[in-house]
Amino acid sequence: MDDHLTPYGEAIQALFARTTGSIKPGLERTEALLAKLGSPQRKLSAIHVAGTNGKGSVVATCEALLRARGLVVGRYTSPHLIDFRERVTVNGQPIFEEEVLEFLERWIPTAEEMGATFFEVTTALAFDWLAKREVDLAVIETGLGGRLDSTNVLTPRVATVTSIGLDHMNLLGDTLEAIAKEKAGIFKAGIPAVIGEPAPAIRELLAKCAKEAVAAPVVILDDAYPISDVQVSATGTSFKLNGQTMTTPLLGVHQARNTGTAIATLAAIGKEYLPPPGEISKALAGVFLPGRFERRGKVIFDVAHNPDGARTVAETIRAINPPSPRTALVAVLSDKDWRGIIRELALAVDRFLFTNAPSAPAERRWDPAEARSFARAQGFDADLEPDMDAALALGQERSETLLITGSFHTVGDAMSRLQVSPFAT
Repeated sequence: MDDHLTPYGEAIQALFARTTGSIKPGLERTEALLAKLGSPQRKLSAIHVAGTNGKGSVVATCEALLRARGLVVGRYTSPHLIDFRERVTVNGQPIFEEEVLEFLERWIPTAEEMGATFFEVTTALAFDWLAKREVDLAVIETGLGGRLDSTNVLTPRVATVTSIGLDHMNLLGDTLEAIAKEKAGIFKAGIPAVIGEPAPAIRELLAKCAKEAVAAPVVILDDAYPISDVQVSATGTSFKLNGQTMTTPLLGVHQARNTGTAIATLAAIGKEYLPPPGEISKALAGVFLPGRFERRGKVIFDVAHNPDGARTVAETIRAINPPSPRTALVAVLSDKDWRGIIRELALAVDRFLFTNAPSAPAERRWDPAEARSFARAQGFDADLEPDMDAALALGQERSETLLITGSFHTVGDAMSRLQVSPFAT
């Protein structure tokens, strides 16, 4: 669809153009904008999820389990793959274009006066719409960090931190400990805190932060919900949680932990928010998470945009062992650790094909020729095709398995070209 020819498309372009700029940490502009809207965040019963990796899986799993209980569930996530409206849904259905347009026409002038950023305006839009829809629960994902993220104006029913990795170091700090403290900024006094982090030292630091925030109770996944017997197949991931066997359609050893974290999150606000134990696997079958190890024929889409994410993709590929030859079609934003991503992916693919993501912001566009030179210097089989359409054709022609990865822009652009919908069907 030629979005730029529609009023909705023009409004979205204007939102990006007028309010993107640099990231401005802090909650004051979001709070001021929401105050003009009648403070809709105070009307939301919400689950708040932060973390470097795993947020999307935990949010999608919480949503599926809650919907299986018959609840009306709102969701706010970022970024989007193809359509801005992916960010805000109710029971899987995106906000209407007309509603986005109406909000932006009404509030962009106010937002500009305040100097509000793209994400701050989007957060206000999401909270306003979800409150008007009177959702039973809203599952809210932080955009960046936690402490100073726009979504942290919420007082949630439960605050969950999934796992910590090195990403956005220019904003959140250059050590895992510094990043963990930023993510832990969503913990609040008297509110349950759930910690899914696998590394013991970082887990202990997150628990310490939760206690200092007087969060209660503090639930540590490995203590309260031990996971064992993880098995990954082409159709899903099965595991035991507290001795009970269950299966998620999400692929990868890490998805056992993400599923457990989602279950612990819902249990923290009340067992009535979970399906009966024997029905959890049936409810998990409804989990839908586009662009996260999503298989469509010979193509695998995954938004891995840091080395931890790339390592997870590589491990999952090795676990399910799809046909060879395997090609990784990769485009990464220039400010990411693309060398680390390439090194991790090389453990699971036969060759690389480096390209550009057309939707990537010009100032963050990487040099795929530099990536090819680096990969070849490491001894990896690597080719260059800067045009994504040509790269997709070449990758499919030469491969039995084509992994498309590197960023949301890369995966979204490829999904759009291959006509793969980001919405559940």
